Order: sequence, then structure tokens, then C-alpha cells
Amino acid sequence: MAILLYPEVLVAIFLCFLFLCHLRWNKSRTITNWPVVGMLPGLLQNASDVHECVTWLLKQNGGTFKFKGPWFTNMTFMVTSDPMNIHHMFSKNFSNYTKGQKFQKLLHTVLKDDKFKLFFEQFVRGKVEQSLIPVLDHVSSFGIEVDLQDIFQRFTFDSACLVVLGFDPNCLSIEFPDVSHAKAFDQLEECLLYRHIVPESCWKLQRWLQIGIEKKLSSAWKIFDQFIYKCISSRQEELSQSKALKTEEEKFDLLTALEEQVEEIGGIIKSDKFLRDTAFNLMVAGRDTISAGLTWLFWIVATHPHVEAKILEEIKEHLLDNGKSKDFNIDEISNLLYLHGVICESLRLYPPVPFEHKCSVQFDILPSGHSISPNTTMLCSLYSMGRMESIWGQDYMDFKPERWISERGRILHAPSFKFIAFNAGPRTCIGKDIAFIQMKIIASAIIWNYHVHVVEGHPVSPSISILLHMKHGLKVRISKRNV
Repeated sequence: MAILLYPEVLVAIFLCFLFLCHLRWNKSRTITNWPVVGMLPGLLQNASDVHECVTWLLKQNGGTFKFKGPWFTNMTFMVTSDPMNIHHMFSKNFSNYTKGQKFQKLLHTVLKDDKFKLFFEQFVRGKVEQSLIPVLDHVSSFGIEVDLQDIFQRFTFDSACLVVLGFDPNCLSIEFPDVSHAKAFDQLEECLLYRHIVPESCWKLQRWLQIGIEKKLSSAWKIFDQFIYKCISSRQEELSQSKALKTEEEKFDLLTALEEQVEEIGGIIKSDKFLRDTAFNLMVAGRDTISAGLTWLFWIVATHPHVEAKILEEIKEHLLDNGKSKDFNIDEISNLLYLHGVICESLRLYPPVPFEHKCSVQFDILPSGHSISPNTTMLCSLYSMGRMESIWGQDYMDFKPERWISERGRILHAPSFKFIAFNAGPRTCIGKDIAFIQMKIIASAIIWNYHVHVVEGHPVSPSISILLHMKHGLKVRISKRNV
């Protein structure tokens, strides 16, 4: 069981990253598949360059690359950034490429509900006004240096809890409180990745012995479970009281919507554990992707003054009434076409989820000619796709929001297999519109009221994780605009 001795830094690395950095950042170095350990040594040598490294490897191998992991670990898989392969797996032969039980999401149909959309719009605007703006006013008035990534993670954790559970933990406030269940949530995400890195027998043994990462995972689950079950119990009690008094329930949350949906088809949810697991999955989806996307977006805006100026002009044109901010609805926020282009361009270059996972069911041959055996793990590199000249042209590294706006002044929709930040084919994320609404409301509120200055000399690089957070956060100073 030598694998038990791997450095704990690997906890932060998802299974898909095991192949990426198998050689030094040196284009003349050959790819080495060593006996027994496979290509794993390269990971330990080049983990800090993981995203750029895989991009270079894919370019050198025509957009598709096969990684061979250590023997007896079932860690051989195929990586691709080829749009035709993406289209094949996500659409044409979709049924042959599953996401596996560990990656399935629930409650997709609920997000289409008009009641939810209205609730979500009102909630985001209220959270911006009652939490985000006061915090930014506070740090700007005192000239405090602040981590904008931390602010967005607090905002989206509050948002995810309220949307999913009907409870706002108020992590985002001027006190920047330490919240135990928020920390436990972060620990859960980190520890669960470990199970994708080592053989199943390894982590199960650690769980049985209660040592290492599995001990931390158990502790985090206890804290998070106390929080989740308390929220579920309180919400169920509120619903029971409403039914007993025959009053109309005004609050909305996804777990309650799930229960109602199951009841409508004559089913029954047998345990609170099912609700807990569902809540966790939804909170992961609703918290980290948005916070990561916003962080990279504001770094780009802060370092591209002409982009910031154009966004300000667009806000002035569409969201102001006689020079003053007005109450706006979803239709009006949708008129911010340039901001939409800025968000898309940011997601192209810095996708919150840099890799998408699939698993083959039967034998297949990709359009690129690669043979795929049954039960082969497939990794699609979204990060690399945004950096391919063959996909985006010679200006692929230029930040150009105009790339997403037609000559007639309308949004240009890139094919989903070319731009898969929101997945593609039958699994296209139905929360896409909601994500854009949330990002536009937050971005327009901040950009119109404040100027964000990145602290001079602050290092900016992606973290090595399943999500594209900034490794060192985003240290900024915020000044209020004279509007």
C-alpha cells in the first residue's frame, strides 16, 4: 500500500489531472511512460503548470492524448480538446458516454419553473443590496485591501444555502465571520477529490482506520450534517405549520420543490439523507462555478480599462433612468449585450470547470481516429479549447468581447461543442440563463458603483483543483465611483 505515502498536496488534485503534467515545461522533452508508475512522475514535477502543460500537450498531439497511469490503478484515460470529438461524445453518440453516478445532478426540471426564476431574480438583487454593497462600501471607505475571491465565495455560499435550503447563513458581512459549516463545506470538496485520486481499496481502508484524509472527511461531514439536517428540519416544520393553518407558503427553496415534484408523481422521499446528498450536489454546482467565474471576470475588467469603460456606457444606456439607477427586470438585464460578451470571453479563457468528465459504455472510435474501449475515462479540456488557434483563430489569446456580438448588435451563439462552459448536447446546463442573470446583476452593480484596483504585484494564477479558482485569491482595493 505504498500509495498511502503520497503527499497530501494531492488531495487538491482531481483524477483527471494525473496525466497532465508528465514532463517538464520543456517542448523538447519526450513523453515518458515508465514501467509500474506510468506517467505519474510528471505530475509531481509539473503540478504548478497543469493547465498550460495540458494545453501544450494537446497541441503537440493533434488535440487528443492518451494517458497511462500506474499499473493496477485503473487510471488510463483519454484527454481531448478536439471539437469533433466533443460533438461526438456529447451529442452524436451521447448514450455511449455517461457521467457516472458520482457526477449526476438532480432537480433540473425545477430550474425551469417561472416561480423559481422570479424568486431567484428578486433574491439576487436583494442579496446584492443588503450584503454585497454594504461590505464594498465598508472596505472602500476604510481603504482596506480585500480578497475579492473570498467575497464572491461568501456571497455564493449564502446564495446557495438560501436557494437550496431556504436559509441564509450570512457569511458575507462586514465582520467577515468564520462560519464552521462553510469551512466544513470547503473541506468536504477537498477531501472528496482524494477518492478520485487513489484506488478505491486505499481510501476505504483509510476510512475504516479513520486516518489521514478520510478522518478529516468524517469530521467535516459531521459539522455539515448538523447544519443541513437542522435546516431541513426547520423547513419541514415551517411547511407543516403552513399546511395546518392553511396559509400560502411564500418562501421558495429547491429541496421543497423537489419534495413537491416527487409527491406530484405519487412518489415519496424515504430519507433525509437523500435530501442532504441532493443539497450538497446543488450547493457545489451553485456556489463554486459562479464565484470562480466572477473572480476571473473582475480581474479581466480591472486589467482592461477599455472594457470597463464600455460596460459603464452600456449600463448608463440600459439600466439608468435620468442618470439614476432604477429597478430593472430580467428583460432589461438581458439588454447588456457587451457585458454578456465580456462574460462569455472570460468563460472561454478561464472556464470555472476546466475539465469535463465522461465514461464510455461500449467500444467506439472517435472522429479523430482514436479507439475507445468500454469503461474508458474521457476528459475534455475546456481550458485548452479556449486556447486553440484551430478553434478561435489567430487572435485566440486576445480578450475580445466583440467575438460574441454580431454585426446587427445581437448575441452570437457559438456551437456548444466549441464553447462547452455550460456543457453540450442533452446535458447542456439548464441553469445557464440563471448563471448569466446572476453574474450580470452582480457585475453591473459592482462596476457601476465601484472601481476595482488589483493590488500591485499580486500573483495571479489558477489553482490546482477541480475548479479554476485563483491560487492566491484576488487581492484588490476598491474605490467608490462618483456617479
